[in-house]
Amino acid sequence: MVAKQIIVKTEEFEKNQILAIVLGSCNDNARRIEKKLDVEIKNKGNQVSVSGVESNVDTAFVALNRLYKKAEVKLEIDNADIDNAVSVTKILSGDSKMKKEQDNMIQSEEDLTLKTRKRHIQPRSETQAQYVRAMRDYEMVFGLGPAGTGKTFLAVAKAVDLMEAGKIDKIILSRPAVEAGENLGFLPGDLKEKIDPYLRPLYDALYEMMPQDIVDKKLEIGEIEVAPLAFMRGRTLTNAMVILDEAQNTTPMQMKMFLTRLGENSRMIINGDLSQTDLPKGVQSGLSDALDVLRNVKSIGVVRFTEKDVVRHGLVSQIVKAYDRRYASRKGLINDDEN
Repeated sequence: MVAKQIIVKTEEFEKNQILAIVLGSCNDNARRIEKKLDVEIKNKGNQVSVSGVESNVDTAFVALNRLYKKAEVKLEIDNADIDNAVSVTKILSGDSKMKKEQDNMIQSEEDLTLKTRKRHIQPRSETQAQYVRAMRDYEMVFGLGPAGTGKTFLAVAKAVDLMEAGKIDKIILSRPAVEAGENLGFLPGDLKEKIDPYLRPLYDALYEMMPQDIVDKKLEIGEIEVAPLAFMRGRTLTNAMVILDEAQNTTPMQMKMFLTRLGENSRMIINGDLSQTDLPKGVQSGLSDALDVLRNVKSIGVVRFTEKDVVRHGLVSQIVKAYDRRYASRKGLINDDEN
């Protein structure tokens, strides 16, 4: 067997401060890239040298350049940024059409930046970029796909961005109180205490965007409202960004009720994962029904995420993919023993 040739390539980056962010404290980020791509990264000043098999070295530099562009805007790099930069670069290698699309996304990333008080947020994949564009261009957007793809996080970021810019007066976050067979009547506490656990992911996203005291103040005066879906009935929502999370757990009538709340100068984002429906057996999901009913309405945006867009811990993507394969196997679409 012929041993693979090890090469060394060197590239110079313009700003040492930005490069330091990319490489991480004590070069922690560089070590993460080294482990993922089986390369060795060294730097001296603004110069970075990467050694390893040529294809891996090239991938490493593409990933480093992606991270550099992101650090120029965000002024921070986290593990999810690194994992996404490496995985996207691997997917794009050898596919000129996809690479052109990705290059276009990189060039426009600054235009897609969502600005909040605590951080500036950019899409981490082409699908996330499509989603941010859709939220910019459409008054109603459906975000479909598995957990961890950033649907709720980006929707809340867009809402906060619009509020900070004075383009809306109110943010309304909602989700149906249906989870894994639980019944609200059997949960302890008053109505708020029963409902809050279902809405916790929405609170968590808000606290990522704004200081807690600001969020709490806006919740108190009603500029931000977090409420179960049932509380939307009979209202007309104007000058607001309205986000429905876990929409797969709505019934068709609930979904129709929600969609018809849209008022003047308002936007709606409807997010869900059709593979994770917790409705009772035999009850149709309002999300799947709405997608069918509205399929010919051109002024509605629909963005579909896959496991490739998962931006949580790297294992989440593998877990989602494994479950997708199991579901496909049970439907006879693939052999579950295939690699």
